[in-house]
Amino acid sequence: MNSIEATIRNTKTRGEINTLRKNGSVPAIIYGGKEENQKISLSKKEIKILIDKENFLSNVIALNLDGKTQNVLTREIIFDTVSDEPIHVDFLRIVKGSKIILEIPVKFINNEKSPGLKRGGVLNIVRRKVELRCPTENIPTELVVDLEGLDIGASVKISSIKLPENVSPTIQGRDFVVATVAAPTIVKEPEKPAEGTTEEGAETTAEGAEGSAEGTTEKAGEGEKQAGETDKAKEGEKKEEQKTPTKKK
Repeated sequence: MNSIEATIRNTKTRGEINTLRKNGSVPAIIYGGKEENQKISLSKKEIKILIDKENFLSNVIALNLDGKTQNVLTREIIFDTVSDEPIHVDFLRIVKGSKIILEIPVKFINNEKSPGLKRGGVLNIVRRKVELRCPTENIPTELVVDLEGLDIGASVKISSIKLPENVSPTIQGRDFVVATVAAPTIVKEPEKPAEGTTEEGAETTAEGAEGSAEGTTEKAGEGEKQAGETDKAKEGEKKEEQKTPTKKK
């Protein structure tokens, strides 16, 4: 059980409360039972340490106040919207013989002993917390689920979890599921193209392009050659016409 030192406070105005906070304290109040509400203050440093602990809201805390110990449960914490520092805490006084409703966290053990998880199954957690009605003197800190022997398709229901004496779920009339061991999800990868197909195709296309370019060049050369031969023939004909004398009539 966690414990923390508390001091009675007599603050009446908002200014006095702000001064209390500036001095490193957090105002709080204890209520519940037949006793009157009691104003107290706590060390901000100590309350932050408790807040960081697991299951803080469902664990019983012993408040040391004026040499006496009071067992309480944290019911609400108010945080500053800018600094996110705790600025006020509400505690519920635990009275013997009474019952309280709490959300108790679920803890899973022996994952390595589950055949379903070993074969790649997935633990599907339906409820991370279960709301229970508990006597104040018998509040569980957590609910333990043993996964040993569970195969794919198995489900863990509230009836299979051992609850402390006189502790019962607030949901009545049905055996609700807390977790299941689901089949693995298989992700199909896209098929890869056959090796060399793309490269060979590219090479073939390139070779065809080169062949076409060469053919075009050769044809162009042949055309130029033919044009040159025609020009030479025409020049020869002109020279022969000039050499032939014109006959006089």
